[in-house]
Amino acid sequence: MGGPQPRLGLHLKVAQKQILTPGLVQMVSVLALNKLELREMINQEMVANPVLDELSESAPSLEEVEQQKNEAVKPVAPASDQPVVTGDSHDSFEEIDFGSFFADYLDPGYKSPAAEVIEKPSFENFLSQPASLSDHLEWQLSLSICRDTVSDAGHSIIGNLNEDGYLTATQEEMAQTGGHQLEDVQAALALVQEFDPLGVAARDLRECLLIQLRTLAPDNTLAQQIVSEHLKQLQNKQYREIARALDRPVKAVERCVELIRKLDPRPGQRYNRAQARLIEPDVAFVKMGEGYQVVMNEDGLPQLRLSRHYRRLLAESGTTREVRNYVKERFTSAIQLIKNIEQRKQTIIRVCEAIIRRQDEFLDKGIDHLRPMMIKEVAEEVGVHPSTVSRAVANKYAHTPQGVYELRFFFSEAVQGPSGGSTSLINLKRLVKKMIEEEDSLHPLTDDQIAQRLREKGICVTRRTVAKYREDMRIPSTHQRRVKA
Repeated sequence: MGGPQPRLGLHLKVAQKQILTPGLVQMVSVLALNKLELREMINQEMVANPVLDELSESAPSLEEVEQQKNEAVKPVAPASDQPVVTGDSHDSFEEIDFGSFFADYLDPGYKSPAAEVIEKPSFENFLSQPASLSDHLEWQLSLSICRDTVSDAGHSIIGNLNEDGYLTATQEEMAQTGGHQLEDVQAALALVQEFDPLGVAARDLRECLLIQLRTLAPDNTLAQQIVSEHLKQLQNKQYREIARALDRPVKAVERCVELIRKLDPRPGQRYNRAQARLIEPDVAFVKMGEGYQVVMNEDGLPQLRLSRHYRRLLAESGTTREVRNYVKERFTSAIQLIKNIEQRKQTIIRVCEAIIRRQDEFLDKGIDHLRPMMIKEVAEEVGVHPSTVSRAVANKYAHTPQGVYELRFFFSEAVQGPSGGSTSLINLKRLVKKMIEEEDSLHPLTDDQIAQRLREKGICVTRRTVAKYREDMRIPSTHQRRVKA
């Protein structure tokens, strides 16, 4: 009894808790859709929700939606000879604020880590994928009769092919790193070079063409000799010089050239080509006076309104409570969808307006005037979370005076340049690519030489950075680009 007594009192604790409602989940998903995906989703919703009707001429206005709501919930005086249908004393349908939901564009991703990971699954995930080059070669290797050690080395060879089908490692390197005997690697290379597509696993262009010629034209020794000994002159179209060196008529050389032109210098590409995609711009940047205006492309997009039939059903006194509750639920879902579609539109417009303010010189003059622009900067200006901007520009395209561009294209980090960070990463990569395209193929530029030339232009980058950009653009190394004389 002499111990301390427990002290009673009130304690106030402040905590934030984000509730991810179904409407918020749908808002995040709708924002990430492009026009074609949105059209498909709207069509599916119209099938699933009977209170949704399509308005062919124009979208429902705010006043129309408000009027529809009032009509839907307006009490009807029952006739004296009919029973009165009573419902719950508290009707949540009455609390929907139809008048303000178009005015408030809340950030769907803000303060919600859970919202960041909820994405609409891509329809492409359900499509069968074409076989890759590796799949095609592995299948042929599995059907080949050879020693297990040669087959193991064959897997290493296939794993060291680039997208063009060329071997990017030496036989000695594969033997060392893969734990193979050099003899097995050599046997495996000879085996894989017999696979389809012809020319795969070659170490350079000369070998690639020779592999194809030995199979397609084994008796044409002149064509093989031209490729083997005079590839550089062939590339430069010096046919007379080749004829003189081989002591053969020019006409004979030209016939061989026609055959060589039919060969595939990049045999792996037929299995690595990107699938054709149907692109329809979601927005257009239209010149209006001295500036540009964002115009949403809504052609062919179903415009939604609430069904008059189901509004009348709610007003009828004979409607059962179960039917009324179902229709109210469908109305609430339909209105939420209309709200989210409008929110998507307004968010995309605001993000695009911010893009236009920063990229007006690009729109007027072209890609050389593309400015660095970060997602975070646009998010702060628009007043949303960066993830919202990412979803707003994801897989969406804009029609501009300079052509059709993905909205993500306009976002590029800054590289320190002569004007204090005014060079965009995209333009820097273009400079690197242009230098390589104009180099002497006998003496290609090293990454260090490219970095030095960029520094001379006032752009400070390191050799390692140049190598990273070159690899991002899938440009071979100096050694791989060198053409033997």
